[in-house]
Amino acid sequence: MNQFKTGLYGLGLATFLVNGVAEAHDPVFGIGPHVLFKGGVEIAPEIHTRKKGGDRDTELGLELTYGITGDWAAGIELPYARALKGDKSSSGLGDASLFTKYRFWRKDSLGLQRSATVLLKLKANTAANKDTPALGTGSTDAIFGLAYGYESRKWYHWAGARYRKNGTNAAGLRRGDKILLDLVGGIRPKLTGYLEPDTVWLLELNGELGQRAERNGFELGNTGGTEVFLSPGIFWTKRNFAIKAGVQIPIYQDLNGDQKETDYRAKVVFEWHL
Repeated sequence: MNQFKTGLYGLGLATFLVNGVAEAHDPVFGIGPHVLFKGGVEIAPEIHTRKKGGDRDTELGLELTYGITGDWAAGIELPYARALKGDKSSSGLGDASLFTKYRFWRKDSLGLQRSATVLLKLKANTAANKDTPALGTGSTDAIFGLAYGYESRKWYHWAGARYRKNGTNAAGLRRGDKILLDLVGGIRPKLTGYLEPDTVWLLELNGELGQRAERNGFELGNTGGTEVFLSPGIFWTKRNFAIKAGVQIPIYQDLNGDQKETDYRAKVVFEWHL
């Protein structure tokens, strides 16, 4: 009888750890299938920075997410941006976004969860200002995506694909649409309990395939192209609080015409689940 109770306890603990810990993980730069529990709230301040030639952009963001059901979440992103281009800098509110994610498939087994979600994100033209054009795109853009996740106690695997459809701004410029592809692996070197700090190391491969921009129906030569990044990162959690961080290092760039190449991108996210 004691062995039977011990087996049930171990099964319950493993299931709880998969549902309570593994499910809460997503990649740093790519997308994952994580959704909140019903009625849950996630508050996530973020810091993004990018260096491209002599230009440097830094964005402070706040992401708020609500679990509508156990498989459906929605939220808003509110960014504050600072852009430095040459010797000119500008700062202010960026383009806000609304997003939703729906998990349409999930399969649980002992110590393992596999799931898939679809997502939609709409970026509004809230930062449109002729005096600070670097803070926003001046257009309303949409992102459609699909994510798959394999999450066990030790290993993580994610795959994601997104298509970004860009709108046209007031000057007749339409930035080229983009396809974003992500493959991610993660490992938890030390298995821990829910009450203990937990660390997962990540390695992402992020690809971006961009079309040429158009102005009033005519293609612009020095726009669009392909970039591939190798992105090491870390996900550290303690109960309902998490920190994830990573850096994108370009390993392949094939940009059309004369364009500045990306030097690096970095991101830090603080997550708090209520």
